Amino acid sequence: MPEIDVVMPKLGESIMEATILKWLKQPGDAIAQDETLLEIATDKVDSEVPSTTAGILTAVLYAVNDVVPIGAVIARIQTGGGAGTPKMNEQSNAETEGVQTLVAAVVAESHDIPYQPGAVLPMVEKQTLAGGARFYSPLVLKIAQEEGIGLAELETIAGTGLDGRVSKKDILGYIAGGKIATLSKSESVATEQALPQMQHVSPVQGSSETIAHKPAAVYVPLPTAGGNVEIVEMDRMRKLIAKHMVDSKHTSAHVTSFTEADVTNLVRWRDKIKVAYEKRENDKITFTPLFIEAVVKCLKKHPWLNSSIDGDRLIVKKDYNIGMATALPSGNLIVPVIKNADLLNMVGLSKQVNALANAARNNKLRPDDTAGGTFTLTNVGTFGSLMGTPIINQPQVAILAVGAIKKRPMVIETSQGDSIAIRHMMYLSLSYDHRIIDGALGSTFLNSVAKELENWDIDKGF
Repeated sequence: MPEIDVVMPKLGESIMEATILKWLKQPGDAIAQDETLLEIATDKVDSEVPSTTAGILTAVLYAVNDVVPIGAVIARIQTGGGAGTPKMNEQSNAETEGVQTLVAAVVAESHDIPYQPGAVLPMVEKQTLAGGARFYSPLVLKIAQEEGIGLAELETIAGTGLDGRVSKKDILGYIAGGKIATLSKSESVATEQALPQMQHVSPVQGSSETIAHKPAAVYVPLPTAGGNVEIVEMDRMRKLIAKHMVDSKHTSAHVTSFTEADVTNLVRWRDKIKVAYEKRENDKITFTPLFIEAVVKCLKKHPWLNSSIDGDRLIVKKDYNIGMATALPSGNLIVPVIKNADLLNMVGLSKQVNALANAARNNKLRPDDTAGGTFTLTNVGTFGSLMGTPIINQPQVAILAVGAIKKRPMVIETSQGDSIAIRHMMYLSLSYDHRIIDGALGSTFLNSVAKELENWDIDKGF
């Protein structure tokens, strides 16, 4: 009977790999077409991978916590079929393995790694180490290098994964159990030689060359905390958020500008229409779609804010895909994206905002829901903050934060003279990448958004 390869599916723009969270089927289990085979996680969202065919699961090629490149074969399913199919399937498998090798090389070359000047971490696809057939995942190899664990020492760690593989949990448990994080000079050299080097494979010539790298700094754990404390392990999403924030700071030259806006007309307009809107649309209207509409209008006037940087080139986006930072019940953060926001009217924006926010809070977002953003809005005022200094959502070049709307006495200039009135005021802050956006452009855009909100037409419909 023929076997069908199950590959790691494409999970959205810019996503090159995924981590296996849980296998729902084990070798020998029957599975129906479209039945969920495993659960995976990317740096943006968790997903389920359905089976592409019905049959018997014969092989699972990666263990839980393994990091797998997109396009790699992760399992095989035996199906019913006629004679002659196996040979065709062998040819298909050979082609798939060839593609898988190229995918692994590309992923290894472009893989996001923690910022370490002058260091290149080993990042390999499926690999057998010299001296035995034991498999080590890229994540385990990376941790081993960071902790100064040589090949010989790595071989001594008991593995609880598939076929006795060493998992992330195994190696972290080994380290926590008393691994001494200091190496002698000879041990350091041995470690550097033992761990596999990252290979750059030419898709045209098929040749490869080893790139020398400096050993990563050895991590020395802090002394055991004493006193009345609680030690909490970061969950997977929090670790990813932390990495993205640090990487963004290392990538972009952050500058933040501030302004304030008199949003009295905007507040009055929403108060005036919200009851009728809810009755007609069976949904609530928040301030977020109002902010997004103003942002899109100003991005069209200042297109460099709707771009990304590729080396020495500026990639100006013609689509206006607005990400909105959304807090989750767990306390973590995710950024669903409203695609083609410039093509939506107020009702369309409002429905998209509410649908994506609800999906995020209920862990129902699809991978595509968080992909393709060109500019991000974060409402720090939701939790009472007056203003914030947001971190740019890479690879974008700017992010806007809106603060809490507060009533304050303000001086109003009129033709009859100045007067003091109670107005609804809001601070806005824009963090932007100073590599491409100077203070003049950043401040001009920010004040343009403020004017759009201040000049809101109180008589407009919805």
